[in-house]
Amino acid sequence: MSVAVAAAPSRWKSVSLWVVRGLLALAFAAAGAAKLYGVPMLVEEFEHIGLGQWFRYFTGSLELLGAVLILLPPVAAFGGVLLSCIMVGATITHLFVIGGSPVPPLVLLTLSVIVAYAKRSQFALLASAP
Repeated sequence: MSVAVAAAPSRWKSVSLWVVRGLLALAFAAAGAAKLYGVPMLVEEFEHIGLGQWFRYFTGSLELLGAVLILLPPVAAFGGVLLSCIMVGATITHLFVIGGSPVPPLVLLTLSVIVAYAKRSQFALLASAP
């Protein structure tokens, strides 16, 4: 009976992590697709940032890549790190360039870091590969 009780938290952790990964993938796939599609609000936002529209395409592509990586079990940690880096940039941009609330990127950053941390053993596997 103690084995079943001990297995339950691990199962809940696994299910919870999959839910977070799925939600992140949906959010970043939608955001990346909107950037690549050229939603007028995003075109204006990236114009205000001042790096040119190439940066919108670059960011959207990275978001789509991160959405895919975070769903693939062997590389989910790398997806979490990639999405975390994007959200650090988004948070800084909201705070110092375009204004608005930095809360949405901070929430996505936190969830991305949770995935990267939970899957951190993938980094050790990469380091130990011949």
